[in-house]
Order: sequence, then C-alpha cells, then structure tokens
Amino acid sequence: MYPPPPPAPPRDFISVTLSLGDRYDNSKGWRRRSCWRKWKQLSRLQRNLALFLAAILVVFGLLAYLNLAEQWRALQAAEQLRPAHAPVLPPPQKANADLPSPQRPHRDPHYLQIGAPQGGQEREGALVSADVPRTVISWRGAVIEPEQGTELPSRAAGAPSKPPAPRPVVQDTAPSERQKGVIAAFLHAWKGYRRFAWGRDELKPVSRSFSEWFGLGLTLIDALDTMWILGLKSEFQEARNWVAEKLTFDKDVEVNLFESTIRILGGLLSAYHLSGDRIFLSKAEDFGRRLLPAFRTPSKIPYSDVNIGTGMARPPRWTSDSTVAEVTSIQLEFRELSRLTGVQTFREAAEAVSRHIHSLAGKKDGLVPMFISTHSGLFTHPNVFTLGARADSYYEYLLKQWIQGGKKETRLLEDYLTAIQGVKKHLLRRSEPSKLTFVGELAHGHFSAKMDHLVCFLPGTLALGVHHGLPAEHMELALLLMETCYEMNRQMQTGLSPEIAHFNLYPKAGYQDVQVKPSDRHNLLRPETVESLFYLYRVTRDRKYQDWGWEILQSFNKHTRVPSGGYSSINNVQDAQRPQPRDKMESFFLGETLKYLYLLFSEDAGLLSLDTHVFNTEAHPLPIWSSA
Repeated sequence: MYPPPPPAPPRDFISVTLSLGDRYDNSKGWRRRSCWRKWKQLSRLQRNLALFLAAILVVFGLLAYLNLAEQWRALQAAEQLRPAHAPVLPPPQKANADLPSPQRPHRDPHYLQIGAPQGGQEREGALVSADVPRTVISWRGAVIEPEQGTELPSRAAGAPSKPPAPRPVVQDTAPSERQKGVIAAFLHAWKGYRRFAWGRDELKPVSRSFSEWFGLGLTLIDALDTMWILGLKSEFQEARNWVAEKLTFDKDVEVNLFESTIRILGGLLSAYHLSGDRIFLSKAEDFGRRLLPAFRTPSKIPYSDVNIGTGMARPPRWTSDSTVAEVTSIQLEFRELSRLTGVQTFREAAEAVSRHIHSLAGKKDGLVPMFISTHSGLFTHPNVFTLGARADSYYEYLLKQWIQGGKKETRLLEDYLTAIQGVKKHLLRRSEPSKLTFVGELAHGHFSAKMDHLVCFLPGTLALGVHHGLPAEHMELALLLMETCYEMNRQMQTGLSPEIAHFNLYPKAGYQDVQVKPSDRHNLLRPETVESLFYLYRVTRDRKYQDWGWEILQSFNKHTRVPSGGYSSINNVQDAQRPQPRDKMESFFLGETLKYLYLLFSEDAGLLSLDTHVFNTEAHPLPIWSSA
C-alpha cells in the first residue's frame, strides 16, 4: 500500500487567464465564430445545397416585393383616375331592385336577367331568373403610332383645348324606296325595344322582355346616330332626353373595355358629331375617364374588364390574357376623345398599346396571334393566325387610324400593307366547285378552310383603302371576297349567312362550296356582309351590290322579324321553315346592320362621305382630322 501524498503547499496568489479572442460573453461575435466552425464542418454538398435554397428564398422575396409594389402603384393610379366626385354606390337592393347585383354567378358574360314591362308599359325593376346565358358577340382589332404632324392640341402649350362644335349632319334628299324599307325595319325594331326594353341593354323580342349586359342602355346608345341618319327626329329626341336625364356611370358594374368603347364611347362621340349636342360629349368624357384604369398593367396592355364605379380592372376569368383584337380596336375612339377634350391621357394610353404591338415579335408576315399577355406584353398562343374572331379588327383599325389621322402616320400604313400581303400569302384559297376565293386560318402550319362571317369586313376595308389611294390589286381581291360573302348568304335556305362556314377544297358530287356544321349555323343579325356591300357600292357604283343588300334585308324580314316588335337572331340558317329564333336582338343590328343598309341604298355619296368620315368597328362615323 502506498502512503498518501503529501498535502499541497499553500498558494498566496490567483492565476487569471485573459483572452482577446476566445471568450464567451453571450455576444454575437462568439456566435458568429461558432456558426462559422459549424459551417466549415459541413460537407461541400451540404454547403452548396444551403446556398441554393437561400438564393431561391431571396429571388422569391424580391418577386413578391415587386408584385406588391406594382399593385400599390396601380391602386394609387386608380385613385388618381377616379372622377373628382367619387360615385356613391347604391344602397342594398330589395327583391325588385332596378339594377342587377354586382356579384354575378357567371362570366363571359352571363349576367342577371331583368324582367320586361308588359302590356306596352315599362314595369320598373321586375326581377326574374338569371338562368338564361348571355353571349358576348363581337370581336374585332387595330394598331397606331403617333408621328410628327398629327399631335393633338395641348392645354399646357396654350393651344385651344377643344375644337368648335360640329355642324349637324343631315341628308338633304328624300329617302329612296329601299331606304324607306330600312326605315320601316328600324321602326319595327325600335317599337319592340321601346315597349319591352326601354333604357335596357338588349331586347328579347320573342319573350317580350329584355336582358342586361352592362346596365347602360346599350341598344339605345348604339342606335342614336342611326336614328339621326335615318331622319327619325322624334325618336332621336326621346332617346337624347333619356341620355341626359337617366344615363349615369356612377355604378358598381364591370364592363368589357372593347365592347363598351366601340358601342358606348363610339356611339356618344358619333351622336355628338352628327347633332352638335354637347350632352353627348360630356357623357363620353365621363365614361372615357372611367375606362382608363384598365390600362394600368405591368405591360400597359389593358385588362379586358374594368369596373366603372370603383376603378378596379382585371382580366377575364377564363384566361389571364387579353384579346389582340380588343386591345387594338379602341384607338379611333380614344384618339378622337382626346382631340375633342384636349385631354392627352386618352390618346397616350391607347397609342402606347399600338406602339408596343408594332415592335412586337411573333408576327407572321404581318399577321398577328389572337392573344397577348397583360403582364409580359408578349403574344400568347403563337402560330395561330386568323382574320376572324379575336384578331379581325386589328387589321381594320390599322387602315382606319391612318385615314383618321390624315394619312400622316406611315407606320400604320406599312403594317396594314404588310398584313394584306401576309393574308394573300398564307390564308387565301379557292373553293370547289365555284372557285370562290375565301380567307381561311393557319394553325401551327396547318391550313383550315374555315371562315367566320366576321371576316366579311375585309372586302369593305380593302375597298376603303383603294378609295384612299392604295394599290388597285386590293380592289381585285375585294371584288372576289365580296362575291364569296354574298354566296355565304345565298347558299343558305334562309338567305342568311351562318356564323362560321367551311369551304370545300376538293370537288365532291352534290356538294356546294359552303358547308356548315350544326354548331355554326346560327345567324346573329351581323352587319359584316352589308358593311362591305356599302363600301363596294360607294367605290364602284355597281348596283348589283344594292340588289344583294336588298335580298339580305328581305331575308331578315322573312326569317327574323318578330310580329310584336323587334328582330331575333336565329339558330338555323339552313331551315327556312324552322329557323328557331334565339330570342335576342343584338344592339349592333340597329347600330350597324340597318345603318349600313340605309347608306348602301343612298345615291348621295356626300352623306357621310368616305373623304370626311371614318366608321369605327361598330359603324359609328367619326370625322377625319384633316377635314374636321
């Protein structure tokens, strides 16, 4: 056994070790060194993975910040663009409220149906079922680039802010017999509207009721200039009084930017120019201001829908994109509103769209796809090209803006000429057995022999261009296409064109050139064929175009006229015995179809001369600036 160790000698001092680097005092410096040691202990793969995840978090955080900032700027801009006196929304409505609820169960656009007055008297606010779907009809399109010599007067520069009031436009000569036939048709349609749908959007002539789309008296506004042109003074005055006393835009209601621009804004501007009544200009400026928030997007490509009461805008619920025809077919109206009011914002917003699309990639020899993103500003659904729905009026407005601006904006003309060459190169074919020239569609390199009735705007647009000095070969194509559009009507048992036609490319025994699928055989009282007949007659003075128009008017009277008042679109143009009324009279039947027929039958080339006026895509005449 070992003896115990001796006791330690006593110490009379204390040893203290001071360290400047390795202390622990709960400081961030110590934690940083501790974390760094742990980081160094990780494998290279672990460190790379951690860095990658951190980078993703940073990127997503930045995108979220930019998105929130953009929305905040849009909300601020919307506040600035609201009218000086913010609209007061109506109180909650009772069961028999006059206005439809802003909360709609459907879109595209199936809105609340409101019952019509019975017994010839308007019964305010009768609410009925919202089951019946309501279809958006028109799709059209355009482009513009401002150039030197066409700038509008600026208030800041001290130029006059408003042109002088226009001189009223009237027809001096008595109407012809065929014009009297158009007047009779209009009065019959107006009787049904006035009795069953007064102040509402659309007449349902079969059920003697009406439907609402925007709740803004769409048919009444669309028909204002038609009544003036037809010389219906008492009807015009009554409608004018409704606009002055009843029409208000202080409503929590969404409108389609394109449709409301061409029908309401265009209709008010045209009524102002024809009558000289400033109430229409005042209403137009108010409405135009309420549409401006639609342009507040990252790309400045406008949203399709805007609430004219709250100033909030959005894309349609079925897609995040806008339609090319929609965003490029509002320039005529916004440009003219700027010229009349001196407010440059209207023109600048519309022309920013045109400048963007002018320089955009994705076209095919001047032809454009059908959709465009409001966020990126790029074409979507590429390599699909048509002159029908969702693209048509883009081409129409290229030419018409060039004409409107006094033929000084050469970029518009170049785009138009390039596009017509693209049509001839990619979309033209001839049918069998009659060798009809038609415009088809191109999808990912595959040609389809499908032609919308909407495409029948093209013969008239080509003829208008020739009238203003464009190549004579355009008239050759216009004449061929006009015959095709007439045959699309003539080859149907009712004498009325289907919504969509398919053409035979190869000879088939017992087959005509035009074939129609069951889902395409409806007729919506569209104006495109008679629109082109009007232009062809004005340019050629060939009376066969008047005869063709008269045949179509008689077909409307025979198969779409409703005895109690109004005309109805039909489901089956191939069955003259049972055309199957759809119980809807589109506003453009009064705003376009009957107006173009009346002008077609006029022998007075000075009545809304093609040298002094240009028609928007809803047939509302606006002055050419050089002659305004």
